[in-house]
Amino acid sequence: MSAPSAGGASRDGYGSALLKLSSDPRVVVLEADLGKSTKSCLFRAEFPERTVSLGIAEQNMMLVAAGMASSGKIPFASTFAIFTERAFEQVRNGIARPGLPVHICGSHGGIHTGTDGSSAQSIEDLAIYRTIPGLTVITPSDDISAEELTIQLLEHGSASYTRTARNKTPRMYDEESVKELKIGKGSVLRDGDDLAIIACGVMVSEAMEAASTLAGSGIDACVIDMHTIKPLDTELLDDIRMKCGGIVTAEDHSVIGGLGSAVAEYMSSVGGFPVQMVGVEDRFGESGSSSDLMESLGLTRDEIVKRARGLVNSR
Repeated sequence: MSAPSAGGASRDGYGSALLKLSSDPRVVVLEADLGKSTKSCLFRAEFPERTVSLGIAEQNMMLVAAGMASSGKIPFASTFAIFTERAFEQVRNGIARPGLPVHICGSHGGIHTGTDGSSAQSIEDLAIYRTIPGLTVITPSDDISAEELTIQLLEHGSASYTRTARNKTPRMYDEESVKELKIGKGSVLRDGDDLAIIACGVMVSEAMEAASTLAGSGIDACVIDMHTIKPLDTELLDDIRMKCGGIVTAEDHSVIGGLGSAVAEYMSSVGGFPVQMVGVEDRFGESGSSSDLMESLGLTRDEIVKRARGLVNSR
């Protein structure tokens, strides 16, 4: 894996993917008054006749998408992550229960939104959507992986929820390495035998920096971009159990129900394994700059390093 480079926000990758999918006439795009922010506006500008703007009516958007999917279309519906939560019942009963291939994108997920404040910071969305049977849950780490994973949804065949971020993050992939990505399969960004750092979304770049710091003190950590939270790549987790002595998970999400919980649930089912979770504790966020909030809530490379060293020293 090449060194991380400057990139864009994962929401940018979502927007560019919609344009690349436009050659398929089945693709339609739905918005809830936030196309400029989610980047679905790029598709709307080129294909207004295949874009439906529902206004601030997220529940309605999900059911319109369900109706279109039942008629042979492949809808991509987006709004802020926090506003998708208004439509949980419609996603559950209107989309997932009948098994319709509607692809939902929740932008501005996590506390990375900073100054928008706690009311707009969705730190529970991954947990909520993990509970819905058959729903795929994805959270890309950068713009180029968001584009690739969104493109793959065209032939996915079942409903999905993808979380994207507003802020730019370092690019973890290039045009060649991104071709190896596959929904449902974690991506090993760095090899190591002492422990594994499993991260998703904006925390993947923090995990890579933490691994570099750990290497300086003789701790060899592998880093995994677990971009698909559900279905979880349990084969990769089995490899980690055989190879490493512990796991640190890192996510811009509550420690309740997200990536860390998913990993711990699986590990407990196969006999137990040391897992430390870096994420938001049982609290809401607050208003502030992204960097200040990440520091305040412990969503940093330093916290990952601390947890990793604790795991190694406890053995």
